[in-house]
Amino acid sequence: MSNALKQVLVLNGPNLGRLGKRQPEIYGHTTHDELAALCVDWGHGLGFAVDVRQTNHEGDMVDWLNAAADKGIPVALNAAAWTHYSYAIYDACAQLTAPLVEVHISEPLERPEVFRHTSVVTPHATAVVAGKGIDGYREALEVIAAKLGDA
Repeated sequence: MSNALKQVLVLNGPNLGRLGKRQPEIYGHTTHDELAALCVDWGHGLGFAVDVRQTNHEGDMVDWLNAAADKGIPVALNAAAWTHYSYAIYDACAQLTAPLVEVHISEPLERPEVFRHTSVVTPHATAVVAGKGIDGYREALEVIAAKLGDA
C-alpha cells in the first residue's frame, strides 16, 4: 500500500493572481500566495498533495485541465471570467473523470453584472462552492475528499 498523497489541482483563472489588491471589498485581502499556502495545508490534512496554479492565459488553463483529464486528477477550479463565456474551458471540463468542484470567492448570482449569472463550468461540476470567500477553497477540497471516499 502506497503512502503517497493523492494529487489534487487547484486552478485559478485570470486576475486571481491579483488577490489582495484587486477589489478587496469583493475578494478580500488574502493574496494568491497566501491562498496557495492555505490550500496546500488544507489539502495535506485531507491526504492530498495540492498543486495550486494561476494563469491569465486560457490555453494554459485548457492544457492543465486536459492533463488532469488524462491522469484522473481531481480539480478545484475558479475559472474566474472564463466561467461565463469560455467554451474552451467548457470542453476541457467535459473531459474530466475525477471530481471537479467549481469555486467562486464571491457569489456570482448575487453580483449585479448579469453576465456573471451564467457558468459554463457548472454542467460538469460535482459541486459548486460560491460566496464563501477564501474558505470556499477549503470546502472544495473537502468535497473532493468526500467524493473520493465515496468512490
